[in-house]
Amino acid sequence: MSRLSDYRLLCFDVYGTLIDWEGGILAALQPILARTNAHFSPEELLRVYHEFESEQQRLTPDMPYSQLLSAIHPRLAERLGLDIPSEEESRQFGESVGSWPAFPDTVDALKRLSKHYKLVVLSNVDRASFAQSNAGSLQAFPFDLIITAQDIGSYKPDRRNFEHMIRAVQADFGVEPSQILQTAQSQFHDHQPARKVGIKSVWIERPGAIMGNQDDPIFDWHFDTLGEMASALEQE
Repeated sequence: MSRLSDYRLLCFDVYGTLIDWEGGILAALQPILARTNAHFSPEELLRVYHEFESEQQRLTPDMPYSQLLSAIHPRLAERLGLDIPSEEESRQFGESVGSWPAFPDTVDALKRLSKHYKLVVLSNVDRASFAQSNAGSLQAFPFDLIITAQDIGSYKPDRRNFEHMIRAVQADFGVEPSQILQTAQSQFHDHQPARKVGIKSVWIERPGAIMGNQDDPIFDWHFDTLGEMASALEQE
């Protein structure tokens, strides 16, 4: 059986794995929720959000993520029976991405993992939103390579995103697919397509996470947090 230390590169999903994607979305929805007496559970809100987000990503794979969020915002409100937001409110919803918080263990774990691995971002967001996150809650962490959906023109789980990443890390670092670990929360966005292109994966199953989970999850390693993964590597 292979060990974590046998691999050379971690390819990260960011929002959901390093950054609290779900908490960020729920906070960004509060302005339109606060205007009514409607009450929804976090699970209800996130499942509706995930449905609209995935559909819009299929329909407009080249739309930058912040614009995509602005586009689905009024449709979310309509589905939930809320007042339709203004254009400015929808713009603010889309631009909230860069302010979503990192998980408490993230930055320290990245520093520890970087002693052994190349660290690569493969994110569904746009370049500007990721730059804001990296300068903010990720504390300007120096990733070895950053690839966004905007760079590729498609969104995960499209296998083109993973094929693009594989070509890039082969060219930049001489790393082969057998030396990559896809490190992510979402089964839908990351683990399922990574398996299809022959990449092993580490499931960071953030406690309570809802979006992107599926029945019969696939993974090669499983941890609750990135910090736990860093500790397991150090123990090896």
